[in-house]
Amino acid sequence: MLQSFSLTVFYSRFFIVNSETSAQIYTDLYITQGGSGEVNKEHESRQIERASWNSNRTETIIRKEDIFKVVPGRDGETRTVMTNGVAGIGKTVLTQKFTLDWAEDKANHDMDFIFPFTFKELNMLSEKEFSLVELIHYFFSETERAGISTFESYRVVLIFDGLDECRPPLDFNNTDFVTDPTKSTSVHVLLKNLIMGKLLPSAHLWITTRPAAANQIPPAFVDMVTEIRGFNNLQKEEYFRKRFQDEEQASRILSHIQSSQSLYIMCHIPVFCWITATVLEDMLKTTEGGKLPTTLTEMYIHFLVVQAKVKKVKYDDGVETDSHWSPDNKKMIVLLGKLAFEQLQKGNLIFYESDLTKCGIETRTALWYSGVFTQIFKEEKGLYQDPVFCFVHLSLQEFLAALHVHLTFITSDVNLMSKSTKWTKLFKCNIKHVHRSAVDKALQSPNGHLDLLLRFLLGLSLEANQKLLQGLITNTQTSAESNQKTVEYIKKKISEESSAERSINLFHCLNELRDCSLVEDVQQFLNAGNLSTNELTPAQWSALAFILVSSGKDLNVFDLKRYSQSEEALQRLLPVVKVSNKALLSHCGLSEGSCRALSSVISSQTSNLQDLDLSYNNLPDPAVGHLSAGLGSPQCALKALRLGGCHLSESSCALLSSVLSSPTSRLRQLDLSHNDLLDTGVRLVSEGLKSPHCSLETLSLSGCQVTENGCRFLAAALAFNYHLTELDLSYNHPGDSAENDLNSSTLFLPSRLDHSGTHRLKTFIRKYSCELEVDPNTVNRTLKLYDNNRTVVKMSALASYPDHPDRFQLIPQLLLRPALTGRHFWEVNWTEDVFIALSYRGIERKGKSIGCAFGYSDQSWSLKCASDKGYSAYHNGRKTMITASTYSHRVAVYVDCPAGILSYYSVDTDNSLIHLHTFDIAFTEPVHFGLYVKSGIVSV
Repeated sequence: MLQSFSLTVFYSRFFIVNSETSAQIYTDLYITQGGSGEVNKEHESRQIERASWNSNRTETIIRKEDIFKVVPGRDGETRTVMTNGVAGIGKTVLTQKFTLDWAEDKANHDMDFIFPFTFKELNMLSEKEFSLVELIHYFFSETERAGISTFESYRVVLIFDGLDECRPPLDFNNTDFVTDPTKSTSVHVLLKNLIMGKLLPSAHLWITTRPAAANQIPPAFVDMVTEIRGFNNLQKEEYFRKRFQDEEQASRILSHIQSSQSLYIMCHIPVFCWITATVLEDMLKTTEGGKLPTTLTEMYIHFLVVQAKVKKVKYDDGVETDSHWSPDNKKMIVLLGKLAFEQLQKGNLIFYESDLTKCGIETRTALWYSGVFTQIFKEEKGLYQDPVFCFVHLSLQEFLAALHVHLTFITSDVNLMSKSTKWTKLFKCNIKHVHRSAVDKALQSPNGHLDLLLRFLLGLSLEANQKLLQGLITNTQTSAESNQKTVEYIKKKISEESSAERSINLFHCLNELRDCSLVEDVQQFLNAGNLSTNELTPAQWSALAFILVSSGKDLNVFDLKRYSQSEEALQRLLPVVKVSNKALLSHCGLSEGSCRALSSVISSQTSNLQDLDLSYNNLPDPAVGHLSAGLGSPQCALKALRLGGCHLSESSCALLSSVLSSPTSRLRQLDLSHNDLLDTGVRLVSEGLKSPHCSLETLSLSGCQVTENGCRFLAAALAFNYHLTELDLSYNHPGDSAENDLNSSTLFLPSRLDHSGTHRLKTFIRKYSCELEVDPNTVNRTLKLYDNNRTVVKMSALASYPDHPDRFQLIPQLLLRPALTGRHFWEVNWTEDVFIALSYRGIERKGKSIGCAFGYSDQSWSLKCASDKGYSAYHNGRKTMITASTYSHRVAVYVDCPAGILSYYSVDTDNSLIHLHTFDIAFTEPVHFGLYVKSGIVSV
C-alpha cells in the first residue's frame, strides 16, 4: 500500500536511532488471565517487584503479529485489544515494531492499513473538530492524496498508544453517538465511538496503557486484555551478554547486579537494564577497581553524572577530567528537578509548553535540553505534530523530583514534603524532619506513588552519595547522627505498620541508608535454624516477610508451619503468600480473620496463588463466606482449594456450591474430605456441579459420611457435568448400588469407593478408628503387660520375655501391630511420662544409642506427654514445645499415610478433639504405632 512507504521511512529511522531499545529491549506479549475489571493502583515499582518474582500464573504467549487472530474459546475475531504495561516496559516499541513489520511487508499481509496514533498527539487537537476521515487524512495525508474517503471496505488497524496520557481522561458516562465517519466532532467523541464500535465497527483497535488508566474503558468494549511482561531472569542475562561482548566483563556485571536485590528487581524493566549498562560501562572504563553502585540512588546518581560528562565533552568542548557541574548544567538540573517534582505531584508523565512555562523553562530552552540531555529528558514528535516532552522513564522523573526536594531544603530550608504553617515557620527545620515528612506522606499514599521518591530522597542524604554530586550539592546539612535518627524513625514505623506489605518499601529505604541490622538479625536466626517466631517483635516479623519475598527461595511453595502456626504469623507473612504459587496453611489454627485476609489475596490481580491448602482449620460459615467471595472474583486465579477436616457446615456447602456455578471461577480441584457433610451437604455441592459454568475436574468427598442417597445426588449432577474426571468417595457408606448409579449417569468416571462401611459414619476422624494390639516380640523387659496386652506398666524388675531380634533391649519401648498404610485413628490413656510414637519397623533395637528412642532419629516421630511438663513433639532429635489450651491424660493419634499426615490431639472431658501438633511426612514404607513408657501406665 502507498501508506506503508511513509511509515517505513519514519519507523526505520526510529529503529536506527534507537537500535538499543529496538533490537534488544523488545519483550514478549502475554495474554493475561481475567479481564480489565480490576485496576492495579499500586505504584509501578511495586508492580515491577511482583512481576520479577517469577509469576507462576498460567499465561499464554502470543506473537505480536497474531494479536488480532481468532482466540480459542471466543466467538469471532478480536476487535479491540488493550495492552497493559508499566512505564518503560516496551509498549510503544511493540506497536512501532508491529507497524514497521507490516509496512515492510514482513507480517500482517491481510491488513490494508495500519494507522498508529498516540494520545500525546491527539491531546494537541482537543480544541479542534474532525470527522474520522478528516482525522486520518490529517495524520496520514497520503490517503487523502490517493482519494480515499471511506475505509469501511478496507481491513484497518487503528493503534492508540498511551491511554494513560490522555488529557482529560476518557469518560464514557455521557457520550454523543456518532456512526457517520464523515461527521465532524471532538477527538474525544470520535475515540469513544470507535471504542464502543459505533464508528467503523469493522476496524481493529489496539490500545496501550499503563495499568492505572485501564479502567477508563469499560470492560464490555474490550475483547482481549494483554500485558507486556519485562525481562525474566534469563532475558536479563541475555541482555547484558549482548550488551557487553567481553564475556568476563559481562559475567562480572551480572554477578554484581544479582548481588543487589533492588537492582536485580528493577532490571525486570528493559529501560533500567539500559541505564545500568550505561553506568557500569562508563565506570569500568574510567575507574580501576572502583566500587560499583549497589543501591538505586547510587545507580541514578552515576547515570546523572555520566550524562553531565557527555554534555561537557560533546557540547561544551571540555575534557572528561573537567568538572562536569558547570553553571549551565546546574541550572538545567535544578529546572528539570522542579518540573519533575511538580508534575509528579499531579501524576503527569508528559508535559506541554504550558507545563514547562510554569516551571520557568522556555520552550526554546526545553528543546535545547532535550537535544543535549537526550538520555534524561526528551522531546517527542509524532509524524506531523508539535513537540511534547517527557523523561526517559518514570524512575528518572522520581529521582530528579527527590533531588529537587533535597536541593530545595539545603539551599532554602524549605520542606517540600510538608505543608508550611505559621507554626512550622517558628522552628528551624532539620533534614531529619524532611525525611520524616516524606516517610509519613509515603505511608499515607493508598497506592504507594511516593515509594521510589522516598527511597531516592533518603539515599541522597548519605555523605558518600553527596560526594558523587560534589559541585551540584555544595552544602550538605546532613550528618551520620541525623541519618541515624531517620533510621530509628523508620524502624519505629515498621513496628507500628499493620500491613507487612507496606513495610517492605521501608526496608528498601533502610537499605538506601545502609542499615541492614533488622534483616541481619532475623537472617542469622534463619541460618542457625533456631528462629523462635513466638519471640519475634513486630519489626522482626516485617523483616522476615521482607527476607522471604526478596530471596525468591520460598516463592513456589510457602509453608506457614515452618515459621509459626498462628493467625498473627499469617497476617505478617501475607506478602509472601501473595507471591507464592502454593500456600500450605493446614493445622495452623486459622479462622474468620485469616479467611478475610486470604480473600483479599486470592481476589487480587497481582496474586500468584494457585493452590491453597487450609485443611484442618476450624472454619465457621463466615470464614467460608469470605473465601467464597474471593473465589468469585474475576481476578481470582486459584485452581486448587483444600478444605479437608475444616468442620464445614451445610451453609458452607451452599456457599461453595455458588462458587462452583460461578462463570468466573477457575477452580479445578476441590478437597472437602474429612468433613461431616452428610447427604444434605452433598446435595448442595451437587447443585453446583450441575451448573454449565462448573469446570471442576477433581472432587474429594472422602470421609464425609456420604450414604446411598448422597451418591444419587452426585449421579444426577454428573449427568450434566462433563469436566469432572476424578471423584473420591472412599471411607464413606455408599451402599451396594452407588457404583452403578454413578457410572450410569455419565461416561466412565474413576470414582473411589474403597474402605466403605457403616463404621465410616462416625464423626470427624474417629471414622478411621482401628484395632491394634501390642507386638509381644518388641516389648522391652521393663514393661509389663496386663488386660490381654491392652495395658502397659513400667516396672523396676525385669520380665522374663524370650529373646527375639525385634525386642527393644535397653529402652522401655514397644511397637503395635499391624503395620499401617492408610488412614488410622487411635486413642491412648496415659500417666506420668510417656512418648506416643509412630515408627518404621527398622528402628534400632539394641544398645542405649539415642537413635533407638522414639523421636530421636529419622525413623520415628513422637509426642512426649509428661504430667509435670506438658506436651512436646520430637523427630530426629529435634524438640518442639507445644502450648496447649487444655491438658488431658487421654491422647488421640491420627495418621494418613498417603497424605503424609501425623496428628496428635488431646481428648477433652466431653470427648472433643483439641489439636496439639502435626508432622508432615513423606512416608517411604508402612509404619507402626509405638510407646516409650519412661514411667507410669498406658492403656490402649
